[in-house]
Amino acid sequence: MPIYEYQCKACGHRLEKLQKISAAPLTDCPACEAPVLNRLVSAAGFRLAGGGWYETDFKSGSKKNIAGDSASTGSDVKPPAKGGDTKPPAKDGAAA
Repeated sequence: MPIYEYQCKACGHRLEKLQKISAAPLTDCPACEAPVLNRLVSAAGFRLAGGGWYETDFKSGSKKNIAGDSASTGSDVKPPAKGGDTKPPAKDGAAA
């Protein structure tokens, strides 16, 4: 359930209220009891950003890297070794 912010137009009192999305907005100020509460627009409490956070988080063991698993995709391309050389292999097969 989201937390909504309200401000009274009469006395300026501000409050937060945990409500269902389908619930009607509050109208009566708890401080001065005037029926002039205004729901404020506020920023969301979280943001989903980036690519694949759901793919790689919370996985363990052999399921850790589904996207880069060459055995399951039938690909013979190997990812570069960690901390190793990033140069592409020589075209003639000779070692560099």
